[in-house]
Amino acid sequence: MSLNVKCLCGTMSLDLHGSPAARANCHCSSCRDFYGTSVFSATAWASEAVTVGERAGSTFKHPEKQMTKTFCDVCGEVVFGTNRLGMRVVPNAITARATGGKLDAALAPTMHLFYRERVVDVVDDLPKYLDGWDGPTYVAA
Repeated sequence: MSLNVKCLCGTMSLDLHGSPAARANCHCSSCRDFYGTSVFSATAWASEAVTVGERAGSTFKHPEKQMTKTFCDVCGEVVFGTNRLGMRVVPNAITARATGGKLDAALAPTMHLFYRERVVDVVDDLPKYLDGWDGPTYVAA
């Protein structure tokens, strides 16, 4: 798979190559605070699978965590982040826009992470890991 994604104004772009390393809806407080959303739906890519276009944007480093986010200098949209493992984390809103407004099945989330920290309940059939993807899952009472 090869996909070109762009910020809302089209100034900043990324080329995504191959397959994402992870596809998830993250409920952790770090993602909520850093990205300003109740659930951060994104794909994580190995850094070498992501090529940043000519306009690199600006990067903000989290003051305490090993996280950054890179955003367009013109429209302000976050185009990707970097997690503590060094992977590039691309918001699903951007990838959906690049595929005609609907998220391609190859990029759709396969799990919920840190569901223990959720602020909203989600009703779907995806596994809901209470912590990371190697831990216990949520079971509805």
